[in-house]
Amino acid sequence: MASLFTKTKLYIEANSATWDDTKVSLQNDGEGDYIKDWSYSFSKPTDSQIASYETAGNTAETLLGVLNKRKIEYLSWQEQLDKLYHDINNGKFGDTAKTSTWYTHIKSVKDANSKS
Repeated sequence: MASLFTKTKLYIEANSATWDDTKVSLQNDGEGDYIKDWSYSFSKPTDSQIASYETAGNTAETLLGVLNKRKIEYLSWQEQLDKLYHDINNGKFGDTAKTSTWYTHIKSVKDANSKS
C-alpha cells in the first residue's frame, strides 16, 4: 500500500506543482494518516482522488526502493574511478569495456536490482 506522502506528492505533481512543506503537512493522530494543512492554489485532494494514486504510488515506491538499494551497493565514486584507472592501465577499457572490472561491478548491481 502506497503511503499518503507518495500519493499526495503524485497528486501535487499532476497539478504541475512540487512538494512544498510550507504548503502541505501530513499528520497521523493515531487513527491514520491525513492531510492536516493545505495551502496550494488548487484544491486539496478528496479521499477518492488520493485513492486513485494507489497503483502509481506503489510503482513509485518500488522504484525508489530499487534506486536506494543500488545506491547502497554501488561503490563510492572514488572506488569507481580507481577501477576505471586500473582497467585502462591494464588494457581492459575501450573496445573491450565489457570485460572491465568497473563494468562488471556496475552491471551486477543493476542486474541484481532491476527496475522492472
